[in-house]
Amino acid sequence: MSSTQQSRTGATLDVDHSDTAYRAWLKEAVRKVQADNNRSADTHLLLFPLPEHWGIDLYLKDESTHPTGSLKHRLARSLFLYGLCNGWIRPDRPVIEASSGSTAVSEAYFAKLIGVPFIAVMPRTTSAEKIRLIEFHGGQCHFVDDSRRMYEESARLAAETGGHYMDQFTYAERATDWRGNNNIAESIFRQLRLERFPEPAWIVATAGTGGTSATLARYVHYMQYDTRVCVADPENSCFFEGWTTGDPDVTCDCGSRIEGIGRPRMEPSFVPGAIDRMMKVPDAASVAAVRALERAIGRKAGGSTGTGLWSALKIVAEMVAEGRQGSVVTLLCDPGDRYLDKYYSDAWLAEQGLDIEPYTTAIESLLRTGAWTG
Repeated sequence: MSSTQQSRTGATLDVDHSDTAYRAWLKEAVRKVQADNNRSADTHLLLFPLPEHWGIDLYLKDESTHPTGSLKHRLARSLFLYGLCNGWIRPDRPVIEASSGSTAVSEAYFAKLIGVPFIAVMPRTTSAEKIRLIEFHGGQCHFVDDSRRMYEESARLAAETGGHYMDQFTYAERATDWRGNNNIAESIFRQLRLERFPEPAWIVATAGTGGTSATLARYVHYMQYDTRVCVADPENSCFFEGWTTGDPDVTCDCGSRIEGIGRPRMEPSFVPGAIDRMMKVPDAASVAAVRALERAIGRKAGGSTGTGLWSALKIVAEMVAEGRQGSVVTLLCDPGDRYLDKYYSDAWLAEQGLDIEPYTTAIESLLRTGAWTG
């Protein structure tokens, strides 16, 4: 009966799309994703060595220990739960994502976990190790020559296959429960509870989707902490320019060399009003910082970790100069073994025209004297 017929007869229209088989599949898929969270112990909070007399503690939240090796494991889990509970992810239909690598690795893992195909749309310059990991988890890689085309190509593939375009750059800040529920911010503050400075002066994040910085800032505001949130942005990214100018339409012409962060447009999931400060970090400084991290704690990490660490060290230097004590937290986003051919390769640095020596000297000078020359 049509709506027109209803208006004449007064009958109640009733359409039931219940699907018992689909609901059983959905229930099992959600159980599997939530069970992954229960199996995964929380990530560690590592201490970066600073001179004791400064009275400043610098921590790195080590997200590389997740099952898929990066901060993006949290995001992928949240996005899959969001897509499943919204009815967007369906049996036997592919999940498609635009990603520069780490998110795609994590999403390939969750797609395999619930038994759906996965396609990663990514720049052709993505590191070989990330491509290997995506394929290891059963995903398929679909390459584009221009990173700005990832969005439209992902949407096209979803329409063509009947699949779901996950669209992390839109939904990252919506899918994560920023009030708690084991998000990264809640975890940081819980782990700092017994430290000498349990409420950090600053938390430094980097932005790929903007979802992590939004979660951190919203949680801090919700819990009424005095902690400030700083976002470190690499070269060839427009978040800094968009934030400083207030222009959401700002773009840049080329992709970021620091994989996983930096975008050629202001992504919808980036929430400018929530954060307190931004820094624009030279790519050479990011590489210098990530190499300094290995010398300090014996751990290799990805370039995005270096971007955040450089900014965190700058804040530490400010605190030293002002005679302030307290703690600063930044993120160890993913392991460095994914980037041995990039950030740990002198040949790659030369090819890119990056000179890290001035920044290496600045870090060493800070750790020796407390003075910032970067």
